Amino acid sequence: MGTIEKFNEHVMATYGRLDIVLDKGSEQNAVGEDGKQYIDFGSGIGTNSLGYCDKDWADAICAQARSIQHTSNYYYTKVQADFAAKLCEATGYSKVFFGNSGAEANECAIKLARKYSFDKYGKDAQRNIIITLVNSFHGRTLATLSATGQEVFHNYFFPFVDGFVNVEANDIDDLKNKLAENKGKVCAVMFEFVQGEGGVCPLTKEFVDAIFAECAKDDILTIADEVQTGVGRTGALLTSQLFGVKPNITTLAKGIAGGVPMGACLADEKCCDVLTKSTHGSTFGGNPLACAGGNVVLDKVTNPDFIKEINRKAELFKSKLAEIDEVEGVDGMGLMLGIRLKTKKAADILVKCAQNGLLILTAKDKLRFLPPLNISDENIEKGMKILKDILDD
Repeated sequence: MGTIEKFNEHVMATYGRLDIVLDKGSEQNAVGEDGKQYIDFGSGIGTNSLGYCDKDWADAICAQARSIQHTSNYYYTKVQADFAAKLCEATGYSKVFFGNSGAEANECAIKLARKYSFDKYGKDAQRNIIITLVNSFHGRTLATLSATGQEVFHNYFFPFVDGFVNVEANDIDDLKNKLAENKGKVCAVMFEFVQGEGGVCPLTKEFVDAIFAECAKDDILTIADEVQTGVGRTGALLTSQLFGVKPNITTLAKGIAGGVPMGACLADEKCCDVLTKSTHGSTFGGNPLACAGGNVVLDKVTNPDFIKEINRKAELFKSKLAEIDEVEGVDGMGLMLGIRLKTKKAADILVKCAQNGLLILTAKDKLRFLPPLNISDENIEKGMKILKDILDD
């Protein structure tokens, strides 16, 4: 029995997988079980932020594995303390809670926001509504799925968690109306600066400014879901920096630890002490291996020259895409790009790219690129040639 047959016999079929078995990787290239090489423009959905097996990252993970691989959070570890200090200093937040994923980071943010209002206004106030955006995506747990503003995900698993109201993205009037309709009941507004799974759709600066202005009027917390946009992905350590705002809470995951499970919920001085002993937890949160990987990622991504290179490479991608007639337009920021096609279907192009040695993603009806942040110019050129040949065919 081959790998795919064995996999399909024993693993739940919750994904639409390509018939590719990835066996190893180096830099920005993956290698299949059959020896075929692939240029990777997806990086595990933005998770392999430094590509495959970056030497500094791999050395740190291996050294940590030979020291201590896990301990419960009843104890302290130096590697978690170092990573937390480095992350808070780099982002300007007061404290952080570590989990394992973006959904877990968002679960923490939801609980934090609701407890903030519970503590300050009391249980009877029922100040627990969180406004999220239509077309958003916040995770696949029941709470984060309930927060997700896409009806396509709202099936099968009834009843969903109450207390979420959706607002049309970039519609300031809708935001104001929903806040007015639920006045005194809203504890937070939660949003992605660029809606990734929703189709790589950026928010406007005007809409983001309106969120912060309206929330400030009524002590409503702002929650930025930067699970996909954070850690350098859009051309800054946090996308909030590009919008000139600082949310009360920011969630991170995906690329934060370079390919090992890690989620983080950052809180500012206003709400960083809300979650107290026994109100939240995570067995694997702040795992030493993940923190060791995260330390290396942060060391690289906080380097101004590294950030400059992300933005330069983003422009190189855009210039190459502009040469392809089938490309109608490009959305997104930094190395988080959504490509609109004129006539061809994104899902078909994804399959053809994989057959020709290029791994890409889709989001709704767009092609989606989330390449390693350190992708080389050579691999950009090679990958874009594969894409152009397919789209021009």
